[in-house]
Amino acid sequence: MKITVITASIVLGFLFIVSANNVYKDFMKEDDLKRNEFADFDAFDEDDDFETDIKLEEEKTEQDEQPSSFNAEDAVVEDADEFDHFEDEDEFEGYEQSSESKSSSKKSPEISIVQLPEQLSFHYYVEMALIAGIVIYFANFIRGKQKNSNLVIAWFNTNKSLLNDNFSLVGDDGKVTTISSNTMKKDSEHLYTLWCSGRTCCEGMLVELQFLKRQDLFSVLANYCSDVSDQIHFKFALAKEDMDSYVFCVAPKKNAVKFSKELVDLGTFCPERKSGDKFELPSIFNVMTEINEVAMSFFDGKTVAAFNRYSDLIEYVHISDRYSGPKSPDDNPTKPLEYKRMFLVGFSIPDNGKTAEEIMEYMHPLMNLVFYWLEKIKRFRLSKEGKMKADRNRTRLEEAFLKTTHLARNEAAAARREEKIRKEKERILNEDDPDKQRRWEEKEMKKQMKRKIPKMKQLKVKSL
Repeated sequence: MKITVITASIVLGFLFIVSANNVYKDFMKEDDLKRNEFADFDAFDEDDDFETDIKLEEEKTEQDEQPSSFNAEDAVVEDADEFDHFEDEDEFEGYEQSSESKSSSKKSPEISIVQLPEQLSFHYYVEMALIAGIVIYFANFIRGKQKNSNLVIAWFNTNKSLLNDNFSLVGDDGKVTTISSNTMKKDSEHLYTLWCSGRTCCEGMLVELQFLKRQDLFSVLANYCSDVSDQIHFKFALAKEDMDSYVFCVAPKKNAVKFSKELVDLGTFCPERKSGDKFELPSIFNVMTEINEVAMSFFDGKTVAAFNRYSDLIEYVHISDRYSGPKSPDDNPTKPLEYKRMFLVGFSIPDNGKTAEEIMEYMHPLMNLVFYWLEKIKRFRLSKEGKMKADRNRTRLEEAFLKTTHLARNEAAAARREEKIRKEKERILNEDDPDKQRRWEEKEMKKQMKRKIPKMKQLKVKSL
């Protein structure tokens, strides 16, 4: 499917460039024809002006040759032929030249048509490539947006009855006080959320559908170089009476390593990662558990069969009573962390070329499995030894936190005290009174000597 989209985009861009080139050629041909038509009219105008000038010159010549007054006495009759003047070359000087120029002027001037090269310059190709890129980008935006929307609609329609059976309120977006109309909340073109509440074993459930950024062409190209897929995340908020105190997680190896480094509860209570082979799971999974009996109870026959069948779709299953999110950049926090009891599940959505409805129908058993695990968490209770171990771990963590914060407070108090002494010393040294400076130094020396003397307790003994 991805290769088809890229091929179609390249073909569309090529056809756009070819069509633009043909349009440009037609435009240039029409421009040449227009210029040739107007050239004919210009030639006619030049001929008319030239003939008018010739007539004016001939009339002027006749007027100059005609005598101003006639004298009969001076007239001489010659016996020569009266047409001999036509043979005089001086009489018709310049006549042949003017007649030749007149005949030549009657001929239409030759028009030379400059043929432009068929190839367009480089900047035209750049502009057409940019226009084609913009067209392809917006075409991909519409296509990606539509595909993500189809996946959301298919998921909701497939699991609508299951959600209505488990929750009394489905699709609460925080803006209404009554039952919503079962619609997903759109946070962006690739992120949709759904909040459900009104069920036993949990305070509420948040569903996040995180799709690939198909509406972004650059993200689509980057996805070819990375192994990413669409995902669905479930977050259940649990109450204190809904689960015991323990931390448990099962995830593929790459996710398990990432979670143990980033999440506070897993890094503190479950530093050891066990292979899934010990629990009859595929070898790609790692199990992290604070108490072993939790893992033994969680992996029953139904769960093991689901992990073996959907091993490529299960991203993680995380149960924790000390969930606080990712680690803070501050290694020594002065305030205690806020803990929540959470049940987190993540699945991948397969991209196997099937329709959205077929994909969601294939994943529907995993939705039933999520509520099956939720009921199991509600029913499971630790043994006496398990509760004692969990309490010791949490007590040790609180003591370590108090010790760390106590040291941090002492260091902060010492820093403030030194800063106060430094400012007071600068103030005394800036004064010109040497006696005052000497008294201040003696006073500070006595304070330091007093701090170095160990404190002794005095015991009073009553006499008999």
